[in-house]
Amino acid sequence: MEAFQWQQARSPAEAAALVTQTTAEAMLTLQDTPIAQQAILVKAGGVDMLDLMKEGLVNPLRLVDVSRLAELQGISRGSDGSLRIGALTTLAQIAADTGLRQSHAALAQAAAMAASPQIRNRATLGGNLLQRPRCWYLRSAAHHCLRKGGGHCFAFAGDNRYHAVFANHGCAIVHPSTPATALLAFHAQVELLHPQGQRRQVPLEDFFVLPEADMHRENILAAGEILTAVWLPPQIQTNRSIYFQVAEREAFDWPLAAVAVVMDLDAAGLCQEASIVLGAAAPAPWRARQAEALLRGAAIHGETAEAAGEAALAGATPLAQNAYKLPLLAALVRRAVLAAAALPQDPRAP
Repeated sequence: MEAFQWQQARSPAEAAALVTQTTAEAMLTLQDTPIAQQAILVKAGGVDMLDLMKEGLVNPLRLVDVSRLAELQGISRGSDGSLRIGALTTLAQIAADTGLRQSHAALAQAAAMAASPQIRNRATLGGNLLQRPRCWYLRSAAHHCLRKGGGHCFAFAGDNRYHAVFANHGCAIVHPSTPATALLAFHAQVELLHPQGQRRQVPLEDFFVLPEADMHRENILAAGEILTAVWLPPQIQTNRSIYFQVAEREAFDWPLAAVAVVMDLDAAGLCQEASIVLGAAAPAPWRARQAEALLRGAAIHGETAEAAGEAALAGATPLAQNAYKLPLLAALVRRAVLAAAALPQDPRAP
């Protein structure tokens, strides 16, 4: 790690005004160029930033620390039931919040399953959403891959067992954020701040970008903007939600496959609305739209849930070593739909 300057931001607007590049832009720029040597980047919890610096993937002139800004912390509830979660709220705080565990159970569950207890107590929601993908070619200083401005994606001919099975043309990363899967299922929005004080709210689905739109970054955050909060719309009483994932290890591991399900069930048990989002499956959290459409207006039972699991795989393009993700995702969708509806599952099913 190279020497760098440290500056404590006094306000979110000051931080936005000081930052000259996003982390994605800093990784795209060659390290020995003048613009790279002058990069000023923002740091929150620092979990991902320090990893990138230690690996020589970014070498900023200065880090602007926002970790002490009180207005970016905590969970507040509106009179209409909406929620604002500050970008500096830790994953541990989200997982432990009693209100969230009742109204947005899938989000609390996803936060509780991320990383390890030590990291959850440090990692912030904003930093988790903005972290760079965990593709080992992107994270290797020896591989100048497409996402860093190189000529090709090494994953297609290399080790791609943990890579994307959807929207993986050109670049096969998977989005690394566990909470993002649940947040998209709740139709969350992110709040972005400009240095002049202007704020804008962007639907999370529009905030993330796929490689076909931009090969070099995972979101639309611009230099001179910082992510200040995540907004969640009110949840009606009949909404049910759940988050499931499967990983090689129970703790401190990224999922091989994940799903968040949010359903609105009426008194007769019919599904009025459904959101199904797949995690560890695509370069952004992936809406399983065909599965959602299949559930709307349907009674939830074993056959419906199994059909939803199969429908969730529509459009999948697995690579040479990751087709195993498809039955995992189908099984997780089936189980999550039944669990959200509080129905028993067939123990003989996969």
